[in-house]
Amino acid sequence: MSDAPTVYDVAERSGVSIATVSRVYRSPDSVRPATREKVLAAARALGYVPSGSARGLASRTTGIIGLCFPDMADPDADSETGDDEEAGTLYSDQIIRGMERAARRHGYALLIAASLAGGPESLVAKVAGRVDGFAVLARTVPTEGLEVISRRVPVVMLAGPREIDHMDHIEVANRDGEYQLTRHLLADHGLRRLVFVGSADESPDVGARFEGYRDALREAGLPAPEAPDLRAPLMTRAEGSRATRALLDRPGPRPEALVFANDQMAVGALHTLEEAGVRVPEDVAVTGFDGIPLSRVVRPPLTTVRQPMRRMGEEAAELLIQRVTEPERTAPVSRVLPVEVTRRRSCGCGEAGAGSGTGRG
Repeated sequence: MSDAPTVYDVAERSGVSIATVSRVYRSPDSVRPATREKVLAAARALGYVPSGSARGLASRTTGIIGLCFPDMADPDADSETGDDEEAGTLYSDQIIRGMERAARRHGYALLIAASLAGGPESLVAKVAGRVDGFAVLARTVPTEGLEVISRRVPVVMLAGPREIDHMDHIEVANRDGEYQLTRHLLADHGLRRLVFVGSADESPDVGARFEGYRDALREAGLPAPEAPDLRAPLMTRAEGSRATRALLDRPGPRPEALVFANDQMAVGALHTLEEAGVRVPEDVAVTGFDGIPLSRVVRPPLTTVRQPMRRMGEEAAELLIQRVTEPERTAPVSRVLPVEVTRRRSCGCGEAGAGSGTGRG
């Protein structure tokens, strides 16, 4: 099993995200033909058999764990005029990679389900009947559905607040990460006019990040907004671009820093600012959250809060397999994984060194 090609291998060889590979097999008409053929050619070259086609494997009652996650692909990346297909590895891809590695170490297979047509109820029915246990990202499946399924198979919740006490739960220190990042902008760079972009109402993780942002502002003696300056529910590069254009068009002084709730939006902002002739970080600082690989290669490199996405996936798989192999273990596990502020050029660090930025009047 350890030598069998995986969905991650196909994604890596074809240069797309895991979510795109999933769409090729689950909903081929949703992917443009050139991208679809690129994925299928990579699969043929590797000898990859998708989980959705391997019905015999997926119907077994042992040896498989599952993952349910929302399809986070940026729809603009699939357009004929968009950038290179899924150029940045997404948040969910890293979780999948971690789960897959841990599963293979224990001789398990991983069944992946992205929330496409049919809705979360369909996902629960499809995945729960085929696996020994599954992990689910926050806000993918309704709580009542998880309650029912958790009586049949182990469930690990990933990200977000702990909503069901008897389930295992893994999250990252969202509030602390955004607090440290905002404090860096305020204390080390002397910035004062900051704006936060993200949808705290729709994402519990973003809500926690916004609280960290607010706490840092209050500590610095600055007004703390009750809600994000701009909401961007899709959290995509396109939304980051749109939010940036809206901020540039606002009357009054320009913000000194744009604090985005994730890296994808921040990357979209960098492109829009460049097109508008706004220099980063000389005219405005830009930060993200997640630490996706794309954050390292954009120009300027993105200051962000790096969360251990791959480790989250590995720990989720380890917990599930422990529940399967040691059913007598009853005490639920709740873990908060640490995050790390990565200082790069987009906030004024990097080449010039941390703390070398100056306040803007």
